[in-house]
Amino acid sequence: MGICHRDIKPQNLLVDPERFVLKLCDFGSAKSLVKGEPNVAYICSRYYRAPELIFGSTDYSTAIDVWSLGCVLSELLLGSPMFPGSSGVDQLVEVIKILGTPNKDELKAMNPNYQEFRFPLLRANPLVNIFAPGTPAPAIDFLNKVFTYVPTDRPKAIEGCLHPFFDVLREPATVMPDGTPIPLLLFQFTQEELSLSPDVRVKLIPSHRVEEVQASPNPLPPVTGVLGELTSVAES
Repeated sequence: MGICHRDIKPQNLLVDPERFVLKLCDFGSAKSLVKGEPNVAYICSRYYRAPELIFGSTDYSTAIDVWSLGCVLSELLLGSPMFPGSSGVDQLVEVIKILGTPNKDELKAMNPNYQEFRFPLLRANPLVNIFAPGTPAPAIDFLNKVFTYVPTDRPKAIEGCLHPFFDVLREPATVMPDGTPIPLLLFQFTQEELSLSPDVRVKLIPSHRVEEVQASPNPLPPVTGVLGELTSVAES
């Protein structure tokens, strides 16, 4: 769909602790991105702003939302913002302190028209050094994949759901804090989401929930091959 929220931050996330529901709100800055159509670079709240925006890119993608998502997750783990810059330039310095100075190829990937590159040469500081001991390794690995200068190297949202960090949600023994099953809605996806890769469905929808999803008001479309066999086994 190409719809970019462009302002993902903790203040725009609504949490219902009773029903364990998380919703994204405030779509005032959202836009359907069209290839070749310029966009405003000065967008997204500073602490959660992707580096390509700081470099003035007007030809960005939904990868800026993925970066913001990483900033929110980091803040949950740290208890404070990951990149607390006081200005656009200071924000970029905070990013460089952790990711290191971007090279020419990375800079070109963010904004090929950017010319004023004057930043100190710093090496990357591994994320494992940033977070407290005991931080789950899958969480750090997930953030390593999100926090990359090259926008196209960041995982798409649906690909992020496939990361091992979220595997616990797909385990049969996992239940909600009140003992109830994981909501079925978590495993219901659109055909567009599932069409991104033939293997997506197998990973996103655990075999022990396939039957429920198929019986829901919005069941999955028929599948063939290995996926069809998986569905048949779950229904038998």
